[in-house]
Amino acid sequence: MKKPLFYIFFIISSISLHGQNELGSLTGNVESIFQYLNQDSLIEANQPDSKSLINTYMNVFYTNKGFKAGFRIESYLPRIQGYPNRFDGTGLGMRYIGYQNNFVDVTLGSFYEQFGSGMSLRAYEDRALGYDNLLDGVRLVLRPFRGVILKGVYGLQRYSFESRIIHGDGIVRGIDSEFNLNSIFKKLEGKKLDVTIGGSFVSKYQSDENQTYVLPENTGAYGGRASLRYGRFNLDGEYIIKGQDPSTDNGYIYNYGHAALFNFGYSQKGLGIVLSAKSVDNMSYRSDRTKELTDLFINFLPAMNKTHTYNLVSSIYPYVTQPVGEIAYQAEILYTIKRGSKLGGKYGTSINANFSTAYKPLQRTENIDLNDSTGVAYESRLFDQSDSLLWRDINVNIYRKFTKNFNARLSYFNICLNNDVAKVTGDATGIIQSHIGVVELGYKINKKHSLRLELQGLFVNKDKVGNINDKGNWATLLLEYNVSPHWFFSVMDQYNYGNPQDDLRVHYIYGSFGYIKDATRITIGYGKQREGLFCVGGVCRFVPASNGLTLSFTHSF
Repeated sequence: MKKPLFYIFFIISSISLHGQNELGSLTGNVESIFQYLNQDSLIEANQPDSKSLINTYMNVFYTNKGFKAGFRIESYLPRIQGYPNRFDGTGLGMRYIGYQNNFVDVTLGSFYEQFGSGMSLRAYEDRALGYDNLLDGVRLVLRPFRGVILKGVYGLQRYSFESRIIHGDGIVRGIDSEFNLNSIFKKLEGKKLDVTIGGSFVSKYQSDENQTYVLPENTGAYGGRASLRYGRFNLDGEYIIKGQDPSTDNGYIYNYGHAALFNFGYSQKGLGIVLSAKSVDNMSYRSDRTKELTDLFINFLPAMNKTHTYNLVSSIYPYVTQPVGEIAYQAEILYTIKRGSKLGGKYGTSINANFSTAYKPLQRTENIDLNDSTGVAYESRLFDQSDSLLWRDINVNIYRKFTKNFNARLSYFNICLNNDVAKVTGDATGIIQSHIGVVELGYKINKKHSLRLELQGLFVNKDKVGNINDKGNWATLLLEYNVSPHWFFSVMDQYNYGNPQDDLRVHYIYGSFGYIKDATRITIGYGKQREGLFCVGGVCRFVPASNGLTLSFTHSF
């Protein structure tokens, strides 16, 4: 592994300057996750040859007036389960140097960036997913006038890590502009209506080495956005068009892509309303047209469904955003019944209701000559949906604090998932419909000690011929005990009691405890965990079944 002398010097110099504000400041964090795994044939959990696995990261950031620099050292010896098999070794996973003031912000090296909602470009990291598509190159941000932000990026995407960053084949270039009209025009200052508009253009270059197709080597995505704020109301929207981009994702067709996103919100004391809509077709946009899964995405399509945290709701039938096409809607209402009323009780009662759904777009072929040489396979229009359901989620939860020390939350979820398209399990076909109920109770014993209990049940429908769908019904029990401010303990039992095979009605029992002191957190856990998808914001990674010990350590400085 190469050892850049600059960074060795940088570390030594920065440490010597830590705490001396006039000479600069040093911040960062370290995180390590260690696993020791056992063989468990019942749940098909395998023990790796090395028996133990570890991921470790350390970020160091230095600033001195306008100067900035930073790096991240990563180590996979070998990687923990569920991470890409391309992650291996120890080395620099991110590094940058730059300068910024009120007018200019320039970065050379690794950087993260997002244009608008991310539908044209979003470079970001989510360590829980093992996802990192940072750009390596140059980033320039200008603020020439009040209310004006101009951005430009140019670089290669991070694809893998083998003791150093491994880049994808394509080059990504992009520009973005944003204008707040109330700040630019004096006549609009202080007005109740706040208006922000913006636009972006992103281009990728990848050479054509395909022997079958004539592929465009440069593909652009461009569009505009607007955001309006008026009192308690807000409305924002964005529309992006993507050029012809034949790829593995779309079967090497030459259709243009498009994506539209709209959000409307209203809020006042005790009431919040959010309405959202999204129309996407052929918007898989990668710097390498041959890649699949979550590799080398240039853009990000915001999920149009609520992010759930309860075990059975989030892990059994999660929804993966479909970049090749979906038309989705979401509505959410949060209402608080006044405290002191009969229904609200002494402390008030909160009700949250959410609905989301997604359909495949309608792909029209009546005006398309499939025998011509253009490669266009169909016609697709904004918000023109088919009758093919991909996902539907209806959920409601009620929270009430009964006394100073006791509270309860009741939740219900009705989730339908089209496993033929948004596939999450190999044991079912068609629409899987599940009903999930959750009871969550919290009790504060005294100033330092508290308890939290979750009882969850998941019930699935039967298939067309009357067989139990997928793995049948599930139940989960979770008990947490906290001793403030340092200690916490928990035990969870996820039980597949409804599995059609009696010998697979397994208890997935997992216990953990931890200690927190200032910016340091240590957690130790042991037990069984089922295989499945782990998802954040519609992006998912597969995690195999495991049985063993997990130790995690985090510290910030």
